[in-house]
This record gives sequence, C-alpha cells and structure tokens, in this order.
Amino acid sequence: MELTNIPHLASSSSFFFSSCTCRLLCYRGRRTGKGAIVFAAGSRCSADAACSEPIEQQNVDPLSGPANTHCYRRDFAAVALLPFLLPNVDMASAAELYDGSIIQNGVRNVLTKVKAAGVLRLVFHDAGTFDVGDKSGGMNGSIIYEVDRPENTGLSKPLKILRKAKEGIDQVQQVSWADLIAVAGAEAVALCGGPEIPVRLGRLDSSTADPAGKLPEETLDIVALKTSFGKKGFSVQEMVVLSGAHTIGGKGFGNPNAFDNTYFKILLEKPQPTSSGMPIGLPTDWALTKDDECLRWINIYAEDQDKFFADFRDAYTKLVNSGASWRTA
Repeated sequence: MELTNIPHLASSSSFFFSSCTCRLLCYRGRRTGKGAIVFAAGSRCSADAACSEPIEQQNVDPLSGPANTHCYRRDFAAVALLPFLLPNVDMASAAELYDGSIIQNGVRNVLTKVKAAGVLRLVFHDAGTFDVGDKSGGMNGSIIYEVDRPENTGLSKPLKILRKAKEGIDQVQQVSWADLIAVAGAEAVALCGGPEIPVRLGRLDSSTADPAGKLPEETLDIVALKTSFGKKGFSVQEMVVLSGAHTIGGKGFGNPNAFDNTYFKILLEKPQPTSSGMPIGLPTDWALTKDDECLRWINIYAEDQDKFFADFRDAYTKLVNSGASWRTA
C-alpha cells in the first residue's frame, strides 16, 4: 500500500478507519471541545480496502489511550514496523500526519485560565520576531533560546508549562515547539471565552535564536508602533485587533481571565490609574488612542465583539504562520 494521496479530514470529524494501521496514518484531524486543528497538506487516499469503511470513534483520550488497549498496542506496533513493511515511505512525510487532538489534549492537561495570558504572550514573542524584509524570525520555536532576553522576562513560566505538555505529547507523537506554542495560544484564547481558532500544523523548529531587537518595545509611540508592525507584514487594523489580546492577563483591562472586547471599551473610557497606583495597560495600548485610524477600529471592536473575534481569529492565524518553515511531503 502506498501512502500517497492520503485524505485530509475536516477538523470536526469524529471518524477513524477500520484498519488500526490505516487509522493512525490516514487520520488527519479531529476537534474535541473548543479549538480546531487543520493540517499542512491534504490529498486523497489510495483505494485500499482497509481505508474504505469508516467507523465512529467512541470517547478516546489520545494521551491515556483508547478503551481497547489491545488495538492501541497494535496501532503502535504497526507504526513501528512501517519502515520495514513499507520501504518506499518517506517517514518524515509520514510523521507529518499529526493527530491534532493529541496536541490539544496535551495542552489542556496543563493549561488553566490563570496561565492563559502567559501562554498567549509566548506566541506573540515567538512569532513577533518576524521581519518581512529579510524573512528572518517568525513562528519557529526559537523562543526557547531567547527567554533570558529582557523583553522576554516572565516567559520561563509558560514555557515550563508547555514543556510539561510536550513531554507527554512526544511519548505519543513528536510535536515541534512552533506547533505546540501556536496550538497552545489558540487554546488559551478559547479557554477564556474567545473565538475558536483553527491552527495549521507542520511547522519546523529553528535550532538557533532569532535576531535580537525585533519585538516592538512597550514605550513606542504610534508612529514607531505602526512602522514596527508594518515590518512584520501587518496592517493598522491587524495591529489594533492583535493588541486586543491584552484583554486577558494582569494589565487591568477588566476580568483578567475573560477574553472579550473590554480592552477596547476601556481604551475609549481613558480611565485613571488603578487604586493601587498602577497604570492600566502599556504605553503602546494608549498610543493607539492617539491615532485616528486606530481609534476607528477601537470603536468598531468596542461596539461589536463578534467582529473583534472574527478579525482576531484571522490576525492570529496570520501571526502564527508568519515566517514559519513547513514540513513537505
């Protein structure tokens, strides 16, 4: 049997295939609860009889294993024998065929609402090094080499959380840091009540740190902020909607564990510092209110949370795909 033309299943699919071997190799994605996973490539399966009869999967936890442990062991035995049974298979390509729910469940095992803001910040600091001019940086997992930089202060904690998830996931299937962080950020948003964000899988990790000084500084004025985001390929609208991620966490924009449009409402209210004397938000948050184009989008998102969610979903997808290198078949 040749592993060419393997089908891409919708992320909401709950079907496996009757052959245990084919189930592991042909399964492309499944959504469980909030969040969705999609994959890097899709095509059609060969007309092998083992792949022809779908059966519905019943309550499988990919990390703890299916109820039928005999079949579960047989699955892994079949995969282990693939290089010998199928000598013409490119195992790097076969490894690309993730079961995305394994990654999702691994993240959910370690993620809480309190930890969500730090995990989402990890996404921005990994992907935010992208430079559209020289194509350097981007979503490549290099943040694991960069946590000691001043701009990444505090990211060692969410990285430790995801390292724990990665250890569990890697026991079942290998996952890159870039994919794991991208999925974890989407899960953090959904966990706090934000939109479900489909995440394409198949990113490759960098083996070195990205160039320093690529992240926007917190003290930038609006002109410098627009320039910084422009160098990463983002429009003013995308810059504003991505800034809405500050709605969760400890920056003072409403409920720290609720992903909603309160961020934009508070920007329009221009409140005084908190009772503790701590300012609300960052200087870059308030810089947005001093620009007419930014202010127009702030008003739109303050009035329409659904619009904010839809636009954030698109901008997040663009962010986690920026500068990524992908597995190829």
